[in-house]
Amino acid sequence: MERLQKVIAHAGIASRRKAEELITQGKVAVNGEIVKTLGIKVSSKDLVEVNGLPIYKEHPVYFLFYKPKNTLSSVSDDRGRPVVTDYFTNIVERIYPIGRLDFDTTGLLLLTNDGEFANLLMHPKYTVDKTYVAKVSAIPTRQQLNQLERGIVIDGRKTAKAKARLISEDRKKNTAIVELIIHEGWNHQVKKMFDAIKCPVVKLKREAFSFLTLDGLQPGMYRELKGFEIDKLKNLAKETTVARKR
Repeated sequence: MERLQKVIAHAGIASRRKAEELITQGKVAVNGEIVKTLGIKVSSKDLVEVNGLPIYKEHPVYFLFYKPKNTLSSVSDDRGRPVVTDYFTNIVERIYPIGRLDFDTTGLLLLTNDGEFANLLMHPKYTVDKTYVAKVSAIPTRQQLNQLERGIVIDGRKTAKAKARLISEDRKKNTAIVELIIHEGWNHQVKKMFDAIKCPVVKLKREAFSFLTLDGLQPGMYRELKGFEIDKLKNLAKETTVARKR
């Protein structure tokens, strides 16, 4: 189920804000009935009409993208900065990123036009591991890494249990490369976690999203997800939800 204005926007009829105006103006019908209330959710089985015409429902597409540095995880920017969809010039579907990576963070990002799939991977109750590799401007001790693994309070909330591993260290430069595996996706979470242990991030990359990696891709490149990868992600999200409830 997706919000009506989001479905209209994804169909390419109007922006989400304009879609909300169309709804409140009584120009949208669901299954033959005019809807003027925002927040209504519809499924793929519902007939949505705008100004009396049924909207075109795009065929779902799924992409794995190697996000370059200094690129926004967005579909547009009012300041003219590069956005991830700039790299999908030959894709006609209205795709958007699943979650986000910071402007200066590189690595694996998924994009789709399938709202249910995106929600499955982004919603807090569905927990899929993401692997990050960070260069930090200090060498963390085992005790500090244990702090990351047990959970750290940032912005008034405690992070969930994680996995942290020291990959390498440079004692002359006092820098280190650390791998961190988390399943949450708070705003600037990884950077804030390292800040909390006094090891500021210099460079950050998302190396993996569950079993998906960047193998064979260079920054700015993408590939379509295979059918079995899509199914596996869906199953993993549901399985981890059940496991963490126990």
